[in-house]
Amino acid sequence: MQRTKIQHGKIISQKGIGHGTILIEGSKIVGVEHADIQAPDAKVIDAKGNFVSPGFIDLHVHGGNGFDFMDGTEQAYQEISILHARHGTTSIAPTTMSCSHNTLKGILSAFETFKNKQFSGSCFIGIHIEGPYFAFNQRGAHDGRYIRSPKADEYKEIISTSASVARWSAAPELPGALEFGNYLRSKKILPSLAHTDAIYEEIITAFKHGFTHATHLYSAMSGVTKKNGFRYAGAVESAFLIDEMTVEIIADGAHLPPPLLQLVYKIKGPEKIALITDAMRGAGLAAGPSVLGSREDGLPVIIEDGVAKLPDRSAFAGSVATADRLIRNMIQMAGAPLVDAVRMMTTTPAEIMNLSDKKGTIEVGKDADIVIFDDDLQVKMTMVQGKIVYEEQ
Repeated sequence: MQRTKIQHGKIISQKGIGHGTILIEGSKIVGVEHADIQAPDAKVIDAKGNFVSPGFIDLHVHGGNGFDFMDGTEQAYQEISILHARHGTTSIAPTTMSCSHNTLKGILSAFETFKNKQFSGSCFIGIHIEGPYFAFNQRGAHDGRYIRSPKADEYKEIISTSASVARWSAAPELPGALEFGNYLRSKKILPSLAHTDAIYEEIITAFKHGFTHATHLYSAMSGVTKKNGFRYAGAVESAFLIDEMTVEIIADGAHLPPPLLQLVYKIKGPEKIALITDAMRGAGLAAGPSVLGSREDGLPVIIEDGVAKLPDRSAFAGSVATADRLIRNMIQMAGAPLVDAVRMMTTTPAEIMNLSDKKGTIEVGKDADIVIFDDDLQVKMTMVQGKIVYEEQ
């Protein structure tokens, strides 16, 4: 079995940053020491004083490199995995858009076909279904034709046809949503509140029914509302008030400006925040026209100013960020130290998705998912389960 040694790097851990050596055997980490590890048969990778980090885990990805997971093709999976691996992402949760019941079944079938293929990029950790159980007024760029309340026979069929659903984002105030949350939890699937008009009292109830995570906090989500003169806390405030609730944020600097990044970081802390790209097919491409969702019936958008927008520029329509950009922004815009910024892209996402036994930290026994980057967060090498999938030339 191939052995690899990474030396002369500054290893990032939850305790801080320290010089050390990592020994990998096959797909697993078998040694982490401050001193050199004697392994004369091992291939040596010289980190050259750069940072050595756990691989980045992106819990919310629609696409990149001109492709979307809604395309349902092997080429789409290949190109998306390659693009994000170049920017340090070692694990991706492919994410759907609101669509018809039959289309969703087809997307899940495609995932089952391609999830274990050896693509030369990021690996896949389970699918994230986003929609169609949303509040219509908070649908954002999701197609209004498909927005509806949860139907038990529908979602039970979906889950019975795929063992790979890891998370399902929905509005918890809809009729049938609490039963939906209970059912997901019974199947070890994470219900996540999203595209919601819920107020605090509804969120508190939903939390008890399994909705313990908030999808792209602030985006397509209620804040303080006023009815008959009385003010009500919304989903955003609820996520802050419920200490145990985890959140994810699109830290691209467009969806959330620096003051909001600072606020989320200050209130929730790195242990409760996952950074996500929410990247659509335009990630990695030049500015210009693109499509959000499937090529056949997706939404035309324009990529400019580092974000995707509706054609009339009235609202954002997706992110074109990559993971390295998110970490850089949390350091530069939110004032987070490097260790915290990396944690929000590694350890915390692993904890949210119950992957901590395999991923999220550089420890013996875990997958050899490793990123080497320099002081400017420029990725030098990405390794997925012991295999180098990207190396700067």
